[in-house]
Amino acid sequence: MPHCLWQNALLFTSLLLITSIKCQDYDDSDDTPANPAQDNCVGVFLTYTFTKRTKEYPHVKNATAQAYAFDAQVTILNTMSEDLKGWQFFVGFQHSEILVSVENAVLTNATDFPAKVGNGTTFSGFPDTDLLNAIDTAGDMDQIQKIVKIKGTQFGVKPPGTPMPKTIKLMNDGFKCPAPKKKGSQMYLCCVKDPKIKKKTNTTRFLPRQKADLTIAYDVLQAYGNNYMAQVTIDNWNPLGRLDNWNLTWEWKRGEFIYSMRGAYTLKRDSSSCIYSQAASYYSDFDFAPVISCEKKPIIVDLPPEREKDKDIGNLPFCCKNGTLLPKLMNASLSTAMFQLQVYKMPPDLNRTTLYAPQNWKIQGELNPNYVCGAPIRVDPMEFPDPSGLMSETTAVASWQVGCNITRPKPRQNRCCVSFSAYYNESVIPCNTCACGCSDALACDPDAQPLLLPSEALLIPFVNRTAKAKAWAKLKHRSVPNPLPCGDNCGVSINWHIVSNYRNGWSARITLFNWKKYIFKDWFTAITLNHDAFLDYEKVYSFNGTILNNTKDTVFMQGLEGLNYLVGIVNATDTKNKPPIPGKQQTVISFTKKKTPNIKLSKAGFPTKVYFNGEECALPNQIPRSNAYGLRAGILRGALDESLVRKSDKSLFCISSSTSSASLRPQEFSKGESRAEPTGEKIQSKGSKGGDIIRPPQQEKMTQTLTW
Repeated sequence: MPHCLWQNALLFTSLLLITSIKCQDYDDSDDTPANPAQDNCVGVFLTYTFTKRTKEYPHVKNATAQAYAFDAQVTILNTMSEDLKGWQFFVGFQHSEILVSVENAVLTNATDFPAKVGNGTTFSGFPDTDLLNAIDTAGDMDQIQKIVKIKGTQFGVKPPGTPMPKTIKLMNDGFKCPAPKKKGSQMYLCCVKDPKIKKKTNTTRFLPRQKADLTIAYDVLQAYGNNYMAQVTIDNWNPLGRLDNWNLTWEWKRGEFIYSMRGAYTLKRDSSSCIYSQAASYYSDFDFAPVISCEKKPIIVDLPPEREKDKDIGNLPFCCKNGTLLPKLMNASLSTAMFQLQVYKMPPDLNRTTLYAPQNWKIQGELNPNYVCGAPIRVDPMEFPDPSGLMSETTAVASWQVGCNITRPKPRQNRCCVSFSAYYNESVIPCNTCACGCSDALACDPDAQPLLLPSEALLIPFVNRTAKAKAWAKLKHRSVPNPLPCGDNCGVSINWHIVSNYRNGWSARITLFNWKKYIFKDWFTAITLNHDAFLDYEKVYSFNGTILNNTKDTVFMQGLEGLNYLVGIVNATDTKNKPPIPGKQQTVISFTKKKTPNIKLSKAGFPTKVYFNGEECALPNQIPRSNAYGLRAGILRGALDESLVRKSDKSLFCISSSTSSASLRPQEFSKGESRAEPTGEKIQSKGSKGGDIIRPPQQEKMTQTLTW
């Protein structure tokens, strides 16, 4: 009996062995992918898959207002024979989506969660920023493919409809993406290399350094097992870019914390945030008292100049400028900032070669342009001069670069505004209503057009202009709305006034008003002119004027030595009877008519863009028109001003803080003659008893017609 059992067992084992041998697949062909288009793609294959959604509270009857929680995922697969470095893709959301979390990627524009992405958004890979190729990885899907999981809220598509985005596409340079194909709850496409783009030779495995308005370098100088020393360098490259009292912030994604800093400091230093953080559980015997910051999103600011030579926290090149970053045109030594920090890491990154840069970089200033920063990209290690003074160079352990670009302010989100006036019209067109925003609790109309003003009203704060505005409207037989229009709420306003128009040229005056208590040191302003006006630009008198070669039709102006401060608003001597006095600077700008003898100032005499300290200011929706009174008064005033702007460079123009309206006018006059009178396209105002306006330059449609 035992002998029979042994024979049966042997027979059974033999059958299993034969069966397993027959079942082995020696065919070289791969399994058919879930999507056949993926098998034919030689590039980067993108797939968007809508997974599920759930109805959210509150439940409403209006289907377009009903919120749904949704889950989706984007799969990015490298099917090329080369690596895909710094991968990014765009998802064209269209249902007022609000994202609350993303896995294996970050939002490229560093928007905080919950993030409104109803117009689409770009994702960047993190922590794995590169996709390797299948040849070098033996087809390891974890290295050639990433799945980005998306969770959020969307509106307006009633079940059983499937809320899909408009499009998806790869955002890396040098690729062409066709329109995506849709199939049920899935959208896919294959992006391939553009044959028209010449391939750049790159001898390293890192991305080339990028160009941007402002760049931030994050260089690891020394690396240890659980910490490293990094250096952050900020460079301003835009001729109109600027930062005052800059605040820099980022987000730690791997539990890191800042132990020490030189050249800068964090606004908040609270050791209790460290004790109750994840770091305290790992570094149980660590003394957190000297730790600079354990915040996930620290806010970092520059040191004041008096700490520049401090051996403990200063003593670095380009540090300690009180957060000032000027254009290189103004001062190259103030166009760079630098600081160093010691960073401690958390498991599982306790290896000197495991290094990650922080994400979601943001930088802003006092009254400066809005910078939008992209995700940091790994670049070639930075090279530094040898600290010993020898001719050799030392190399960083690892380097990342962040590119930040200036974005145009959205409506009612400006921080400065412009008013227009001209010698041929008594009324001033003030800054737009709510040009720099309005509060939620309003006792005024945020949508009404601003009331026209007499010229002297520009010298007083908006809250003190009501009486003058009403009296002026009554004098000009214009109705006064109830409630009154809201103010512009801008910290800085700029008036552009056409002073004169004579046979051989014309002149304008620009006046800066500072309604803040903040003092602007080394301020600058810039104007982009109509091309016809720019052709005959001659001179700026009381400011230092420079033509920007790389910026079309733009004149850059800054204060002369001793006049480079735009002081803040101050109280009048008689505080009971007189309003506060703004800080003020002004100059006259002269133009000839050599190239444009028939220029029409009512169209070409007003700037198309105005900047203050890099911030683009809100322009009025209308420009002044000429009338019979302006014709008679303009001939006399233009004749007087022709001699003025033709005087030598020693002619003086008033720069004061007086509340007198005379301070807005040049202080020297002499005889001359005026010939040309501006004319323009007239548009009849609806609902008025007569009066016309002229379209502003480069503006196709006016929000409301204007008469006076």
